[in-house]
Amino acid sequence: MNKQVVVLALATLMFAACGSTPQREAETRDTPAPVEDRSAGVTGTSAAPAGGGYLAGDGPGAEAPANLDSIPDAVPKNEPPHRYANRPYTALGKTYTPLTAAGNYKERGIASWYGKKFHGQRTSSGEVYDMYAMTAAHPTLPIPSYARVTNPANNKSVVVRINDRGPFLHERVIDLSYTAAHKLGYIGTGSAEVEVESLAPDTVIAPIAAAERITSTPLPPANVPPQAAAPMQDAVSGSNVYLQLGAFKTPEAAESFMAQMRAKLSDLGKQLSLFVKDGLTRVHLGPYADQNEARSSADSLQGKLGFKPLVNLR
Repeated sequence: MNKQVVVLALATLMFAACGSTPQREAETRDTPAPVEDRSAGVTGTSAAPAGGGYLAGDGPGAEAPANLDSIPDAVPKNEPPHRYANRPYTALGKTYTPLTAAGNYKERGIASWYGKKFHGQRTSSGEVYDMYAMTAAHPTLPIPSYARVTNPANNKSVVVRINDRGPFLHERVIDLSYTAAHKLGYIGTGSAEVEVESLAPDTVIAPIAAAERITSTPLPPANVPPQAAAPMQDAVSGSNVYLQLGAFKTPEAAESFMAQMRAKLSDLGKQLSLFVKDGLTRVHLGPYADQNEARSSADSLQGKLGFKPLVNLR
């Protein structure tokens, strides 16, 4: 009788183990990371790393491929939603409800990246995480789905496949693979402000080519004779420093927005122009003599526009 009880107990335990898949805890990847204090020559810890450094024990792999820049971006395609990874869930006391469809989401915020500490582990989709693939973790975008991530500081853009959940701390909006972060230029800092745009499965990704200005419309300075304004324009005509007022999927939307900006900024004495890069049509104002002048102008325009333009280099 006792032997039968023992056999039944063992069988029950084996069945329970086979019926569940181990999940790594949501907070694992969001423990505050050690940040190197270069000025003092020591390593300390911080609850919210100023530089967005990666987590304790994480970092680049010992044998990273030499051709990271040549690794192709993810290509959007129609895939069935994961059976379990798109259900509402709770992480660190907060409940998240994943989106049911891709293509209608755009957000700007801080991106982080994760590397060797999770390389080879299971993602929320059940796939094995490859830090050298073009993937990402996001709290609510559908799994699987695709997103374009742009670093406005350098205008670099990548397309990644969402196959994991996170991050959940420090108000970060996306966690990129090592390669994706490398291609966006923020491996060294650990984090960067980015723009995340969800892509529909049928989105056609045009090759990223050199930036091309598609039109240029001057703003006539108010009450300033053309001959008086000319020397100022000549002084900055060779500059590549502009303010970006907006970025749009279609030229029509950009032109409509530019018309609104022309009405608001007709007295500024700068040019509004449309500028195509990375599949987006951007509304630029400028040029400015240097970045300091552009930043000063951005500060002064914030009250008039209701937002602060970004300094942009062409």
